[in-house]
This record gives sequence, structure tokens and C-alpha cells, in this order.
Amino acid sequence: MPFEFGIDLFGELTGVLGAFDALVPAEVITELRGLSIGNGKNQAAARFGLTVAARCTLIPELDADLSVDDKVAARAEEFNAVVVTNDKALRKKLLDKSIPVVVLRSRSRLELIGRQI
Repeated sequence: MPFEFGIDLFGELTGVLGAFDALVPAEVITELRGLSIGNGKNQAAARFGLTVAARCTLIPELDADLSVDDKVAARAEEFNAVVVTNDKALRKKLLDKSIPVVVLRSRSRLELIGRQI
């Protein structure tokens, strides 16, 4: 979101959530590193994602045979967290588990959907 739409992610999140601790699962970092190899828009977005993630507290990898999306959901439940994503499949999975999600609306603002915290 920040790369593609020029969103001040942390500023916008403060407006939506108030004070918060930004956490990132190690699996997400691994996925971004894999996506960042090479050239192109997706690779550049992944590299930018790594710079954003560097401002977050790293959560150690979950030792379980699960997909990255399932690990994100498990960590969100464990930390009673809100997840920031525009990935439709992940968003549905999270909302089905009553995990609140912050999504991009109108390519310009963030919105909290799901269970209110």
C-alpha cells in the first residue's frame, strides 16, 4: 500500500487505531525477501515492504506446518492483533476468525473492518 499508493502507513494507522505496536511475523519477512528478487513493480514493492517491516518488531517464526496466511492468522489471535492487508484471501480468512483487518479504501485511506477493538 505505501509503495503503490503513496500512503503514510504508520501515520494512517495512528489515525485509525490510535497508539499501537507494529509487529511483523518472521514468515512475512521471508516471503517479502523472496518476492524482492529481481526487477519490476512487484519486486520493488516487496523491497519497499522490507523497509517498512524494518520499523516493526519482529515476531519469531511459528514452528508449525502452516501456510504463511495461517501463521499470520495464528499470530493475530495470539497477540489479539489487527492485521493490515489488502490480500483478499487473507482478509476473508481473518474476518472468518473474527480478527479485525485494516484495508485500503479508495486508494487513499485506511479503514478498520471486522470486530472492533
